[in-house]
Amino acid sequence: MLQVNLEEAKGRLPELVNAVLKGETVLIVTDLQAIVQLVPVISSMRRQFGSAKGLIVMADTFDAPLPDFNPYMP
Repeated sequence: MLQVNLEEAKGRLPELVNAVLKGETVLIVTDLQAIVQLVPVISSMRRQFGSAKGLIVMADTFDAPLPDFNPYMP
């Protein structure tokens, strides 16, 4: 784990970013108290049309009236 003060972090930001991307924990401290932790952004997968095909099943009675609503139905 790397701990650097704020002034030092300003000058070493590219180096600190590379360390985080390699799995290192980086804390930025002021007055011996951690104020910021650098963490990598987790990229999400790109959406693809049809990728859930076969995973979602709709019941045959999906659009059937619910018994709770019978008093409101004509």
